Amino acid sequence: MPAGAGALPAPPATGHVTLLINGVKRELELAPWTSLLDALREYADLTGTKKGCDHGQCGSCTVLVNGKRINSCLTLAVMQDGNEVTTIEGLGQEGNLHPLQQAFIDHDAFQCGYCTPGQICSAQGLINEGRAHTEDEIRELMSGNLCRCGAYVGILAAVKEVVDKQKGELRS
Repeated sequence: MPAGAGALPAPPATGHVTLLINGVKRELELAPWTSLLDALREYADLTGTKKGCDHGQCGSCTVLVNGKRINSCLTLAVMQDGNEVTTIEGLGQEGNLHPLQQAFIDHDAFQCGYCTPGQICSAQGLINEGRAHTEDEIRELMSGNLCRCGAYVGILAAVKEVVDKQKGELRS
């Protein structure tokens, strides 16, 4: 077979991706193999989302895509073209902390803080899913987010407080 016959064409060096990041339309030129995590950190200058294991095992890179939590290290940015991405920087509104952010402070739900952005985004995702009703459910649904400092008691208390407040508001 002649050289190049039947071979796939080389992928483009860069591609155009449009993301609605924290409510702002961003058009990025990046390599097609760029993860969403790297696109956020290196191309959109949003460094709140952390790179932990880069294998989807720690949850430090958790963000919300169309309201659902995902490990941003496990998806390519081009796969999210046109989607709404919310990072830790986009949760608070008009300079105010998001209720989860405030609850994490109130309950000392962090020590080093490295996992905190992923923990908070994951917690918001499970609240969006409407599946976090009990402490056991919260523990199970947050189990993909690891904290090497062991701040799980505070994390659970913070998430439970926000879940309970939202349940109370729905009943009112």
